[in-house]
Amino acid sequence: MTSAATPDPSETTSILDKDIPPPSTWWDWFVGLPLRIILIVAISSIVLFLLRRSIRTITNHVAEGTPFLDRGILRPIGESEVGNVLAKANPLSSARRAQRARTLGSVLRSTSTIIVGGIAFFLILAELGVNLAPFIASAGVIGVALGFGAQSLVKDFLTGLFMLLEDQYGVGDVVDVGPANGTVEAVTLRITKIRDSDGTLWYVPNGTMLRVGNKTQGWATAVVEIDVDYFADLDQVRALLAEAASRVVKDPVVGAHVLGEPTITGIERLSADAVTLRLKVKTSPAMQWEVARELRTATRDALERADVPLAGQRDLMATHRAAIAPQDETTPRDPRNTPIDDVVSNRDARVAATGDEPVPTEEPAPAEER
Repeated sequence: MTSAATPDPSETTSILDKDIPPPSTWWDWFVGLPLRIILIVAISSIVLFLLRRSIRTITNHVAEGTPFLDRGILRPIGESEVGNVLAKANPLSSARRAQRARTLGSVLRSTSTIIVGGIAFFLILAELGVNLAPFIASAGVIGVALGFGAQSLVKDFLTGLFMLLEDQYGVGDVVDVGPANGTVEAVTLRITKIRDSDGTLWYVPNGTMLRVGNKTQGWATAVVEIDVDYFADLDQVRALLAEAASRVVKDPVVGAHVLGEPTITGIERLSADAVTLRLKVKTSPAMQWEVARELRTATRDALERADVPLAGQRDLMATHRAAIAPQDETTPRDPRNTPIDDVVSNRDARVAATGDEPVPTEEPAPAEER
């Protein structure tokens, strides 16, 4: 019977030596799949950061209106007072430009995040050996389902995107979109906020706007129609309207917004008691209403000074002129007096001048006394 061989202490083996792979195997594994995934994530993050930063920088320059004035040889112009005045010459245009730039910047940043993130996600799945065909098929089915279920939302977004790209309207514009008329307060990809003249804030989905009328884009026209008496001298009326328009054009505040020469058209309407003339002036955007108000005021003053009555006001003008005519050169008329007060004053003055007492009017006797 032979005894078992005694193990040599110098030839002992360790369990760790059998289970842990050598360092070269670890390195080979790390430089394989994990390193590729890390590189995909790192490169995607860097690309996304650069894209978002570039989009933000460009949109901020566009929103502030200084894409070129602060660069290169034009920097001194952008830093001068002239550059600041030019950049702020039209506040409505600046607000519209800023709104469009920031909205488009938000859309581009979100789009870049989705695209870069989606590409990185599918690349990682491909590195893990996942079959991408079922994912692509599922994404197609989900996209079709969302397209049918959210048609109005997609329509709103697409309409809002094209509206911003085409610059149909912007913040500060006065628009007519059918359901609502008023001033645009905010523009997003899904809705447009419009404040009407009553103060109501309307939320109008972009997809529901079949037509948009912008009243404050580019330039506008102030239109004033004047109805004068049928027998008025039309040549004189045209001269008075031209005088009133010239007064408005020379105004230091309102006249700065007049862009062209006033136009006085011929007879627009002819009725039994009125002749309608039209006065038109080209103005800056959103200033047509202010210019029209000034034109009406100047027209009224010019016609009143020339004793040209408006339609149906000939008798009233004659009465008014007779009432305000000075009765005594030494006694000024009280502007608060009414025509009845003027009659009483004239009677008192006549009594004081002649010394006669006013003759009382006898009332008819009652029937039973007769």
